[in-house]
Amino acid sequence: MKRSWSVFDLPAKESRIAELRGETADPHIWDDPERAQELMQTLSSLDGQVQEWRELETATADLLDLAQLIEGEDEAQMASEIAQQAKQLEAKLATMRFRAMLSGPHDHRSAILSVYAGAGGTESQDWAEMLLRMYLRWAEQQGYASEIYDETEGEEAGLKSVTVEISGRYVYGYLRSEKGVHRLVRISPFDNAHRRHTSFALVEVIPDIGDEISIEINPDDIRTDVYRASGHGGQNVQKNSTAIRLTHIPTGIVVQCQNERSQAQNRERAMAVLRARLYDLELQRQEEETAKLRGEHVSAGWGNQIRSYVLHPYRMVKDLRTGYETGNTDAVLDGGLDELIEAYLKHAVGDGH
Repeated sequence: MKRSWSVFDLPAKESRIAELRGETADPHIWDDPERAQELMQTLSSLDGQVQEWRELETATADLLDLAQLIEGEDEAQMASEIAQQAKQLEAKLATMRFRAMLSGPHDHRSAILSVYAGAGGTESQDWAEMLLRMYLRWAEQQGYASEIYDETEGEEAGLKSVTVEISGRYVYGYLRSEKGVHRLVRISPFDNAHRRHTSFALVEVIPDIGDEISIEINPDDIRTDVYRASGHGGQNVQKNSTAIRLTHIPTGIVVQCQNERSQAQNRERAMAVLRARLYDLELQRQEEETAKLRGEHVSAGWGNQIRSYVLHPYRMVKDLRTGYETGNTDAVLDGGLDELIEAYLKHAVGDGH
């Protein structure tokens, strides 16, 4: 247990809770409502985390005490029950250790994930759709809700781009491991000569900041375009011009939303994504400045290849940052990302990121 708690650093968390309680006891704290709200949210989060670990500690101690009392006719039955409870505690410990690595300021938030097909036309567009399915399956397996905000279909198959919100606690903490370029090697299903093709897709993941963080946007800096929503056809395609495209002129960031039924709803969703992307842009700028001070190089966008998925001539998924690899490509593409995510988080913690 102590090894696991060292990852979480329980005494440091309890010390921080004591500091925060002292700060929140100050009657003048609400002179700055945003600061007060931030402190209260941090305190509530830390309180919950520490309580969860303390409850696990108590449950483990109680089970050990019970194990020492086993004797008599019911010994076999009691031993079986204790073994079952120990297995449940072990599973809970594994989950909590995993979550303890999520220490970033936005790790607890939901995430906005976008996939962009690289050069290569239909091959890369099909790869982008495969990645979308992988993340939607992962979200489903974790019990998270997902909603597609916008998608642009490929000419023959697949997607040129897609943006989806995945909602739930710690989604961003898990999925920030997916930022970067994903490479696929396979026999092309679109090539009559059955040649091997290499495809690329870029995955972007940003925290969904909601209304908790104030981002000021000058209305004069936004160009709004209204257009008719497109989709896979059928009755769900809107015949009116309800889709919204927002262009933030100073940064060139473009956000689209077409999946809501009204123009007002699409605009509201698009503004939420725009705020999140502008906030993420500022975070990137700060990280780049810090990296320059450290003498480090930070690669971003298409220059940052993070993972290879090889389906031919052999089958392997390999993370280029951590070295983790698996031959079970079908499981990964069906949403089995937990081991890849855990390897990344351990790697990041080890590097002090």
